[in-house]
Amino acid sequence: MTRRAVRTQIAQTAMTLFVANGFEQTTVDQIAAAVGMSGRSVFRYFPTKEDMVVGHMDEIGDRLAQALAARPLDEDPWTALRHAMQPHIDELTADADTNVAVARMLDATPALRPSLLNKRERWAQALLPDITRRLRGPTRTRELRARAIVSSALACLNIAVDEWALTGATKPIGELLDTALTAVRD
Repeated sequence: MTRRAVRTQIAQTAMTLFVANGFEQTTVDQIAAAVGMSGRSVFRYFPTKEDMVVGHMDEIGDRLAQALAARPLDEDPWTALRHAMQPHIDELTADADTNVAVARMLDATPALRPSLLNKRERWAQALLPDITRRLRGPTRTRELRARAIVSSALACLNIAVDEWALTGATKPIGELLDTALTAVRD
């Protein structure tokens, strides 16, 4: 089994245990036992328990950046970002029950907030160059404006996911995201 496959197996098992038992209540030894290895071995794949939760989120950020880069350069930043977010929205809704449970667990776990903030910052940094290229107007403020747009758009995505999870996926996440983006843009 490849290193990536083992990491995926550990992360999926950990998330299942975290959702069922709570992040704080789940030990690395429990996760290790569930995947058939020692706790020490698990730490070779994930330096911290928090990384088991947010580690895969870097891949989501990479996919967002790739989707954004694939958008036409003449598309305005907001439209390009919204379209780039659609594959992530589709992934969330494809397994709504699991993703709602994960979102609720993340929201209920203060210990994960610093890791989530770091993840969001990495996403913003990955999206920033493309949005900067799309902007017109004064070059001296272009990066500042790009950072504001990217940060706002990602905040809208997070708010939409939170609301979606809060309602048990009864409201379409795409509509929630569109509402949040419109509120920021207007």
